[in-house]
Amino acid sequence: MKADFDSPKVKSTIIRLALPMIAAQFVNLLYSIVDRIFIGHIPGVGPIALTSVGLCFPIIQIVAAFTNLYGFNGGSPLSSIERGKGNLKEAGLIMGNSFALLVITGVVLTIITQCFASPLLYIFGASEKTISYAIEYLRIYSIGFTFSLIATGMNAFINSQGFSNIGMKTVLIGALLNFILDPLFIFIFSWGVKGAALATCISQCVSALWVLKFLTSSKPILKLKREEMILEAKRVKSIVTLGTSGFIMGATNSAVQIVCNRMALLYGGDLLVGAFTIINSVREIFSTPVNGLTSATSPVMSYNYGAKRFDRVMKASNFAIMVSATFTSIFTLTILLFPQMYIRLFSSDTQMVEVTTRALRIYFSLFVFMSFQQVGQSTFVALGKAKQAIFFSLFRKIIIVVPLTIILPLFMGSDGVVAAEPISNLVGGMASYLTMRYITSKEFKRAAS
Repeated sequence: MKADFDSPKVKSTIIRLALPMIAAQFVNLLYSIVDRIFIGHIPGVGPIALTSVGLCFPIIQIVAAFTNLYGFNGGSPLSSIERGKGNLKEAGLIMGNSFALLVITGVVLTIITQCFASPLLYIFGASEKTISYAIEYLRIYSIGFTFSLIATGMNAFINSQGFSNIGMKTVLIGALLNFILDPLFIFIFSWGVKGAALATCISQCVSALWVLKFLTSSKPILKLKREEMILEAKRVKSIVTLGTSGFIMGATNSAVQIVCNRMALLYGGDLLVGAFTIINSVREIFSTPVNGLTSATSPVMSYNYGAKRFDRVMKASNFAIMVSATFTSIFTLTILLFPQMYIRLFSSDTQMVEVTTRALRIYFSLFVFMSFQQVGQSTFVALGKAKQAIFFSLFRKIIIVVPLTIILPLFMGSDGVVAAEPISNLVGGMASYLTMRYITSKEFKRAAS
């Protein structure tokens, strides 16, 4: 069923979009989470293999950042705004240009990774113990970059047209295939981390083919057409300008991960680097509902902003912060009370569990404020306010997290590597959200007068 963006029932429209999108993102998360769960329990080498796969996160996050650049935060909201204005031709051209950018970027990233896997991994915090496993995983995984970009980046255009059920099926197909292939390749064929990477690569290819089949069919409002893939400088600039904030969020996540890995290696060795692999995995699990909610809210806000229905824009934003803050508060409580329940999903190694338990509690202590960052950020993006979105992307990660990750360990040891994140959640999250409320309130009052 397609969501009705003209409906005055904003909350129900968001829920109709959000539920399948959250389910889809959870399923999509299985691509990497399942890898880590199976890898972390490989007999004898599980902890070191899990740490090695975690070292690949920075480049995987860069790939995801490009789906934000051209899809979720760039082309998709621009396309929704044009649809809200009734300009379907321009909306289609934006989608076609976004597709071309995704394909070109995927090929370039694959070539770079294949040529420079080893030096990149050492920069990311690899040691002599972890480098061989990490190279095995990354070189195979990178073959699927283009498929991953198409499947995820173009799925944003499916969701933004209201076909969130189709978007859910996109990731469901690939994730279920990955879930089947992972244990087969890792344990039955004894391919280890190479098998995990190959399973993911095949699954992403199947998801990409599903997306292309739908977008070239007669079902969507906007169809993917070859003639609309010809890049036009002005259009590309608009996509990249708006999408830069989302890209920076992903790219800075990568930068933060690199700094965290290197500082963790320095202050806690490979064991603390492995703990960060688990921490990031848990964060992804419980960020997914908030991401799904804000992803569903974004096209509703974009469409109504284009149609100048500002009251509905704020209803959508208010609903998003209420739900996401409630959810993250409940999650934080479970982390503080039952950390090992999450950790043992990925490792039963005694030392790994001990180190990760303390780190997990510190890292997630102020996680509720991340919801304010995400809602503020997504509202800026949905309304096409690229400058503000870019600034707050940089502010939390580069201006707060990176310096604190380097400075705090001088006084707090290994705890300091982890403590930078909750501080940034509080300061960055509230700054982003309060600024968004001030700017939008001022603009909407001026438009109404």
